[in-house]
Amino acid sequence: MVLVEYGQRMPFTAWQRPGVNQLRLRTLGRHIASLVVEQASLKNRLHNAESTATMPRVVLLDLKQAQAALLRRLAKMRREAMKLVQAEELLRQRFALLVSIPGIAEISALQILSELVLLAPGMTVRQWVAYSGLDPVHHVSGTSVHKPSHISRAGNRYLRRALYMPTLSAVRHDPHIRGFYLALRQRHKTGLQALMAVERKLLHAIYGIFKSGHPYDGKLLLPNIRLEVESIAG
Repeated sequence: MVLVEYGQRMPFTAWQRPGVNQLRLRTLGRHIASLVVEQASLKNRLHNAESTATMPRVVLLDLKQAQAALLRRLAKMRREAMKLVQAEELLRQRFALLVSIPGIAEISALQILSELVLLAPGMTVRQWVAYSGLDPVHHVSGTSVHKPSHISRAGNRYLRRALYMPTLSAVRHDPHIRGFYLALRQRHKTGLQALMAVERKLLHAIYGIFKSGHPYDGKLLLPNIRLEVESIAG
């Protein structure tokens, strides 16, 4: 009966199959993400091998060759992803808008765009946040249990990972984002809680520039934040 009532109340919206280029871009983006994880693991192995006096030279050489090969694979996959972006006007526009945000360079823009490319155009910003798993969860029970809030992590982990490094960079280089971060710390938020809030705010910014078609403007995103130009330690 609930499903029947839902069907009567909610307007029908036909599902539209994403374009082939969009599906390919998402697939390429996730393959690149897996290669980046592999690269980090290989980098750690090479660092440990170079720190070990008894490590055979042939092993070191093999690890360095594997690292070089992996970097070539990453570069090739990113070139192919850029070809897909350049093939569509909407993707080209959104890529250009992404790199207008401080902290998002071409590599990060590719990863973020590949995860956002399949989202339905009618979604709200709150739905974007829920999709990413960056929506806050509060644990309150009665008057005695008030655990610190945390993100749900129920959404797209690839999108959260793609946003994380740009968030760190934006905190350091964008005075509006930096002011927002410091304001959260002054309200006794932990460093991680503040960063997750900034990551969520960054997703709001991306939603806004995609909807408006205008490049990023920190004054519009955070009009009431006092600008902070000093560096942040830690």
